[in-house]
Amino acid sequence: MKMRHLLLLALAATLALAGCKSTGSLLPSVSGKAGEIIVVMEKADWEDSLGVDVRDLLACDCPWLAQKEPLYTLVNVPPTAFADLFKVHRNIVLFQVGPQVDSTGIIFKHDVWAAPQCVIQLSAPDAAQASELLKEKGPTIISSIEQAERDRVIRNTRRYEEPGLYPQIAEIFGGSPHFPSGYKLRKASDTFAWIADDKQAYQDVFVYRYPAEEDPFTLEKIIAHRNEMLKENVPGMFDGTYMTTSEYFPPTLEYLKYRGRDLVQVRGMWEVQNDFMGGPFVSHSFYSPDGSEIIVAEAWVYAPQFDKRQYLRTVESVIYSWEWKTAPAVEENEAN
Repeated sequence: MKMRHLLLLALAATLALAGCKSTGSLLPSVSGKAGEIIVVMEKADWEDSLGVDVRDLLACDCPWLAQKEPLYTLVNVPPTAFADLFKVHRNIVLFQVGPQVDSTGIIFKHDVWAAPQCVIQLSAPDAAQASELLKEKGPTIISSIEQAERDRVIRNTRRYEEPGLYPQIAEIFGGSPHFPSGYKLRKASDTFAWIADDKQAYQDVFVYRYPAEEDPFTLEKIIAHRNEMLKENVPGMFDGTYMTTSEYFPPTLEYLKYRGRDLVQVRGMWEVQNDFMGGPFVSHSFYSPDGSEIIVAEAWVYAPQFDKRQYLRTVESVIYSWEWKTAPAVEENEAN
């Protein structure tokens, strides 16, 4: 037991020292698969109630998919095995639990042993208090990991951007997401654009607009405009078929603020009217800079042979990269 306490103290000291590194220091690139988390925890705790609570939080069913897929893929690593191989992983949740811990708390760090890395350390004197802290801070933990996963996609997108797409879309709508290499402009008009990446699965983006009206951001109005726009612009394979919103999986609405932009996020399932195709979508609706129009950037996936969690998470990150041609000053300041 004494050796276990010493190992936990050494692990915490290493994390604290590493967290003090300059952001300008040279760090290796992160390892591991997208959507994967290393959970550093004693095996006894992992197999007991604390481990159950971790899995309930981080490996619950992904809430916006029709089929069951875990929110994240978890890998348990005991503190004694937490060597350099695991320290460079992209997402690490590190539990320091034992009587040597004199306070309960949680620390969020970035780029500790690798970059771009998300490290979350949770400390508590016993497993019961660790579970309470986990439940209390659960939404913040998930949000931090989601943001880290999203930022990696956007970072790689900007590094390997498909040339020409941003200015084409921005010319029509005044702004655009940034698209990674491989995306192509499939369709464009004055009010609607379809940008596609269909190499293995469909990870596509719609951008469209319509005149602003009174109280435009209700779920009913957003879905009504969506269905009207898609019926006109996204036909199915056969006559009389077109993309629409599934009523079997009721869509959800959430108000967000992201880097100075207020937006309304809708998640749901799309389907093809009079056909059997379908999949998940997520849309962002927001005002144009002059307030006269509603702009919608929508990500959707069609991947019948594959798990869809990571496909959706990746293309959803693309629409988060939206940038106006002339960005408001507040957005630039917050982004910096």
